Amino acid sequence: MKTFDTMTTERLEELLADFSRARIAVLGDFFLDKYLDVDPTLAEISIETGKTAHQVTAVRHSPGAAGTVVCNLAALGAGELHAIGFIGDDGEGYSLSHDLAELACTTEELHRVPNRLTPTYLKPRNVDDPSLAGEHERYDTKNREPTSPTVVARILASLDRLLPGLDAVIIADQVEEAECGVVTSEVRKALAERAEKYFDVVFWADSRRHVREFRNVVIKPNQFEAVGQENPVPDDVIQLPQLQAELEGLRRQVAAPICVTRGSAGMITSDPEPTMVPGVFLDGPTDPTGAGDSATAGAVLALIAGATMPEAALLGNLVASITVQQLATTGVAMPEQLPERLTMWRQQRAV
Repeated sequence: MKTFDTMTTERLEELLADFSRARIAVLGDFFLDKYLDVDPTLAEISIETGKTAHQVTAVRHSPGAAGTVVCNLAALGAGELHAIGFIGDDGEGYSLSHDLAELACTTEELHRVPNRLTPTYLKPRNVDDPSLAGEHERYDTKNREPTSPTVVARILASLDRLLPGLDAVIIADQVEEAECGVVTSEVRKALAERAEKYFDVVFWADSRRHVREFRNVVIKPNQFEAVGQENPVPDDVIQLPQLQAELEGLRRQVAAPICVTRGSAGMITSDPEPTMVPGVFLDGPTDPTGAGDSATAGAVLALIAGATMPEAALLGNLVASITVQQLATTGVAMPEQLPERLTMWRQQRAV
């Protein structure tokens, strides 16, 4: 398998210069990441139950899931951003819409649906421990009933309104419960049809459970999803010969390029030929939360700017290598950080 190991600073700067013209819609499951900062020294005992009453000293929130993609696109300087999906008629939906607007992402196509909940990840954490160990058990709010045909129709109408003016559509399929999120089987079918019609638009899909069901759009499975392995054990890896063999079949099945993520080892792209794109070696603690979404943002912006698939994968690797070093938060990378990270990557390749 070929290895991509060369990019100049000049080429990187050329790609970065075009990020500001990118017009992108993110279609998918927009979550609210809600953090409760808990001070353990203030803990009280409930008079009524005798259980510990944890004391919250601050509440923070930011867009999560599909919203994490938007956060990274905005930080990287994308020119125009649109959210397509649904939220509930609730306080979390208000907070999420407000946070997206702060990122200059339009929310006219983020439909408020009264009988749906705004998906939320509630994350209590100790204020005195920034590591992953400081995070308490998480509380998730998700919709567990199928998304109605009416809501699906509204989502597809939003896509059709925006498509003529877009450079890319990023599909963020976060909800694992079948047919309960934004990206239902009907939406996947419609996306395959739109991708054939709008061949000059980059369609890029990431999915928790259904990445192998997309057609005609670039997909970004991880190494386990690429070979159909569910529930991998910690530190498990898929060997390169197996990945390469599976990649060829998956490429034919999806009828679009594939970009397989391998954690710190980087990515493998299918086009124009199977190519390994090494990651950046990092020393010290890392937090993988949102790494895949940040890689998607960097890669798609690069494709819009004219990058090859291996070049785009490298941009994704560079961006993710920055975000994973931001502990206890869903990090973002800035364009001005990328040249230095490219230098690090090149030095590691020369060893």
